[in-house]
Amino acid sequence: MAKKVVATLQSGQSKKMTKVVKMVKSSKSEAYVFEEKVMNADEVDAYLKK
Repeated sequence: MAKKVVATLQSGQSKKMTKVVKMVKSSKSEAYVFEEKVMNADEVDAYLKK
């Protein structure tokens, strides 16, 4: 089973995913917190500009 999954990932059929960590200021405690999100690599720039 594992060989089939690895072959699928290497063939380019799956989308390239990226983990994005963004530092934002909390509205409750005024401290900085980190938001982690896994998204498509094409959407990273738009997410970070928000």
